Amino acid sequence: MADEHTYQFNVKMTCGGCSGAVTRVLSKMDGVTSFDVSLEKQEVIVKGTAPYDAVLEKIKKTGKEV
Repeated sequence: MADEHTYQFNVKMTCGGCSGAVTRVLSKMDGVTSFDVSLEKQEVIVKGTAPYDAVLEKIKKTGKEV
């Protein structure tokens, strides 16, 4: 089994819809065990076995600046 990692991304989110979009893609992603999307801190913390680049791409696909 792959090691679990914790990644922190600074994501530009302006509203609940933005954080909701990030939440949606992460909740469907394989290899993500938990995540915390903070609109207030403009930050997303992801835990899981998914590779960093894969998580980064998923967040970028929402159209948010990472």
